[in-house]
Amino acid sequence: MATLPAQTPAVAKKRIVVLGDSISAGYGLDRDQAYPALLQKKVDAEGLPYEVVNAGVSGDTTAGGLRRIDWALGPKGADVLVIALGGNDGLRGVSPDQTEKNLTGIVAKARAKNPTIKILIAGMQMPDNLGPKYVEAFKAVFPKVSTTEKTDLLPYLLEGVGGDEKLNQPDRIHPTAEGQQKIADMVWAKLKAMLPEAGN
Repeated sequence: MATLPAQTPAVAKKRIVVLGDSISAGYGLDRDQAYPALLQKKVDAEGLPYEVVNAGVSGDTTAGGLRRIDWALGPKGADVLVIALGGNDGLRGVSPDQTEKNLTGIVAKARAKNPTIKILIAGMQMPDNLGPKYVEAFKAVFPKVSTTEKTDLLPYLLEGVGGDEKLNQPDRIHPTAEGQQKIADMVWAKLKAMLPEAGN
């Protein structure tokens, strides 16, 4: 009796989860125009074994992220977590101390599920009209958590995009498709350096 050739098992893809708000979700755009989908294209172009999961929810805060991080990671957890939350905290005037506690809690829950997870925190900044004291305290939260929790840091998710009318929708808050592309390029520059398979 002829034996069937052994099936070569498909390589299970590792998971990159983007925990974010409306910017990650691609508010006002098609989902495939949001930067997590663009990151997937960059991953595929490099031939890297990763699946990018867009866990962006419009209107979400760091408190919301803390509540849903276990759900977002799923039973298998993730190999890489991008935390892109905080903008709505600032717009709602949430205490920077509370935002810091929530971000720290998200990191702790992610590591409880996978102690070797790699984490990238994307910082946010607030407009000057919220007052210099709050603006500076808020901005300082993200590098502080990154340092204390030993994560990677993208200092400002909207660097070169925020405040540029050409790169934002009429609400001046949410990036256009071109703005999303700029964000994807910035995030990818950090993310690629975190992936051992990328041959850095």
